[in-house]
Amino acid sequence: MKFVEVNLLGVYVAPISVMMLAAWCVTMVLRRAGGRFGLLTYVWHPALFVFTVYIIVLSSIVLVTAR
Repeated sequence: MKFVEVNLLGVYVAPISVMMLAAWCVTMVLRRAGGRFGLLTYVWHPALFVFTVYIIVLSSIVLVTAR
């Protein structure tokens, strides 16, 4: 699939920026769920763990979109 620019209120933006925003929203939902159930207390470095989850979510979105 060819990635093309996205028209966002008359401004053309790169498709990766839209994917990054979507991945951030998904990561924030997962972070709140992890905080609510106390899962973030079991990891060594919570900020690094959340960043890693963000990278995994973003990579998954890119792979699904490219397919």
